[in-house]
Amino acid sequence: MLLISPGLVTATGISKVMDNEVSHDKITRLLSGGIFSEKYIWQKAKPLCHEIATEAAVLIIDDSIQEKPYTKENDLICWHFDHSKHRHVKGVNFLTGLYHSWGISVPVSVEFVTKSIKATNEKGRTVRKSKVSKNELFRKMVGHAVDNLQFSYVLSDSWYGNSKNMQFIHQKNQKFIFAIKGNRKIALSREEKEKGHYVSISTLESEGRSLVVYVKQLDFPIAITSQVFKNGDDTATLYLASNDLDLESEQMTTIYQKRWKVEEYHKSIKSNTCFAKSPTKTVKTQKSHFIASIAAFNRLELLKIRKKKNHFALKSYLQIVAMKNMRIELHKLLTPNLKKVV
Repeated sequence: MLLISPGLVTATGISKVMDNEVSHDKITRLLSGGIFSEKYIWQKAKPLCHEIATEAAVLIIDDSIQEKPYTKENDLICWHFDHSKHRHVKGVNFLTGLYHSWGISVPVSVEFVTKSIKATNEKGRTVRKSKVSKNELFRKMVGHAVDNLQFSYVLSDSWYGNSKNMQFIHQKNQKFIFAIKGNRKIALSREEKEKGHYVSISTLESEGRSLVVYVKQLDFPIAITSQVFKNGDDTATLYLASNDLDLESEQMTTIYQKRWKVEEYHKSIKSNTCFAKSPTKTVKTQKSHFIASIAAFNRLELLKIRKKKNHFALKSYLQIVAMKNMRIELHKLLTPNLKKVV
């Protein structure tokens, strides 16, 4: 239903599509029963991940916000700062661990930012806070993946590219590639670090080069490189850091390009699996719907491989089939049922 519904996905609507073989009450109980939990994502992903596992696989972790402006505020649906819009938005904030191998992306873990603590800010307004930070959730997801999956690198953007996360991954004997900010302070040698002589990464000529540097908070060296993007007169520089000192600059940037797969995933679940299209009211049923929507993404990935079409093309195909059937049914309704008068 999550893949074929054109609008809101309701228990009543699902029951009608199934000719009432399953009552809407049963569907509601399913959503509130706790079956669709964070563990459900891993249970569904585990067989496929082990089938496509390779040493070249990567784990991509990122968060996203789905706006829900008209839903009543609670611990799950509340206000979060959206860095892409530079303002607070009302919705659900969630982190996903995406396992990518052989051209297939599989969500293996999901964590929701729940803000159950209410406090008063300096302006006297009531604000919500979470007991667990996103970086703590990040490390939890990495730990789970390291214990259960085979992959070469953890990839993430600069929000998670802090020293504590780097240290955690390194202690797990795992490699990482993070985007980092250009104002990050580094030392050019161990001796410079001991003397406290640090410079900003942006001052180095690192484009197309892999440089081994030292960070104050880390007890191991990292390799950094940069890549410049040009759009007319505008330029932007991407700085990358890795604990794999054997990587050349081109290798690092090529591997990091796979991080874009998580952006494709976010776009797909928001557009193709009815992620936001649920009238559920409680935290438990809302979370169940979101998790079911993420699980539906795996179906699209398998269909993508089988039919050699992307998610949006598959969704379009299903909509065309539905519209054809609707046209036939409409024609029947508009055709008069003339009976012979005896």
